[in-house]
Amino acid sequence: MRFDELDFEPSLLDGIDAMNFQEMTPVQEKAMPVVMEGKDLIACAQTGTGKTAAYLLPLINQLLRKPSHDKVRAIIMAPTRELAQQIDQQLEGISYFVSISSVAVYGGNDASAYETQKQAMKNGTDIVIATPGRLISHIKMENADFSGVEHFILDEADRMLDMGFYDDIISIVKQLPVKRQTVMFSATMPAKIKKLAETILHEPEFVNVAISKPAEGITQQAYICYETQKRMLVQKLLANNSVDKTIIFSSSKQNVKDVYNALLRMKIKVGAMHSDLDQAVRDEVMLDYKSGKINVIVATDILSRGIDIEGIDMVINYDVPHDAEDYIHRIGRTARANRQGVGITFVSEKDQDKFGMIEQFLEKEIEKMPIPEGLGEGPAYEPKLKGKGRNRRGGNSNNGPRNNGNNRNGRPHNNHRGPRPNGQSNGNGNQNVGAGLAPDQQSGNGQNQQNGEQKPRRFNNHRRHYNNHRNNNNGQNPQHGNQPKDDSVG
Repeated sequence: MRFDELDFEPSLLDGIDAMNFQEMTPVQEKAMPVVMEGKDLIACAQTGTGKTAAYLLPLINQLLRKPSHDKVRAIIMAPTRELAQQIDQQLEGISYFVSISSVAVYGGNDASAYETQKQAMKNGTDIVIATPGRLISHIKMENADFSGVEHFILDEADRMLDMGFYDDIISIVKQLPVKRQTVMFSATMPAKIKKLAETILHEPEFVNVAISKPAEGITQQAYICYETQKRMLVQKLLANNSVDKTIIFSSSKQNVKDVYNALLRMKIKVGAMHSDLDQAVRDEVMLDYKSGKINVIVATDILSRGIDIEGIDMVINYDVPHDAEDYIHRIGRTARANRQGVGITFVSEKDQDKFGMIEQFLEKEIEKMPIPEGLGEGPAYEPKLKGKGRNRRGGNSNNGPRNNGNNRNGRPHNNHRGPRPNGQSNGNGNQNVGAGLAPDQQSGNGQNQQNGEQKPRRFNNHRRHYNNHRNNNNGQNPQHGNQPKDDSVG
């Protein structure tokens, strides 16, 4: 089923089209019509099934069709700050062409971010994306007015309960109007989830969907390496490999530029694809790639969805994708139409936990390849898997520094908006990011004044968007006055 087959607002369809979203995933196809009808829903769907868009798209659509007011209209709960950041990034991409305001509410940031969260919830914003611990702290400080909430969404509900947030969730629910839509996503359906559903949902629909796995024709491999070894590793692989077509994915726009320039110096026929390029340049790169004028593209996740190029022999993940969905989309560019292909991932120390979770989800230990001669030894592979209680040693036995589990912050989130999908500004100097493009886009912000009063900053189409990811102080959370410290979760 295609997204344009549902009754989405034209401006929302523009954002969907800009992100190259075409065919729905199974969970999207089953869940979105239910959410669009305003019904309560409990969906059993693992991370990587496209569940974030399954609730964001119908939520935005419903908000667009009702007049806005100066109160919080929707709350999305997530167990960790990393997931809250990812939801926030995807919301920014999907809502690129619409006037929707949002704020991400989680700990681990400075006093100014806390104040921004407080003012947004007091003065009203369309969507609050929050971790339970930080939201509870705002409630205790009487910073939040939730009397206007129409939609309440819990993502990874089972994980929230595993982390001990049952009482917090119930406390938050007591602050909400009784008449509301409640949507719950959970990877598993244990008794405690059923109990929670019975407590906070009203006559819910039920959806149960499993993720599709990578095609059988893809040979999956990984190199356990240090960050400093990655660029030479790319050069070694391409110098020794006779593949016709290769895509190299990175979540960092700067990495895309650096690798592209390094391959140019090697006289490799290479193109780059990232958000700094306007649509005409992107079209030219794709035409050159399809025609064989170039045989390597270095790209952000702008190419991980919506492309159908025959004969891609190899996909290289310069860094580990953020979840199984991104991983499957990336390596799925190869081995199409029952062909054979190779999907290679570079796993640095900071990404070991993330890659271990992808392996756990795929129920498969991906083959670990030896570091090529001349590049030195790589670190030991010791991801800490959630729920396992101990490190799992992988296939690389090189003696390197252990992963102490502290690198769990995910990718840093940049508040500044990047260029439009077509590379053009929206006319007011403010630009946004896309769901697949979020990590590599930046721009500025602005503010409005009306009737002599200071108004919240507005981004894109003059929409209020409160951002609170700046100045993370290297992970420190200094206390200022009565600002509560949220140690339980992001």
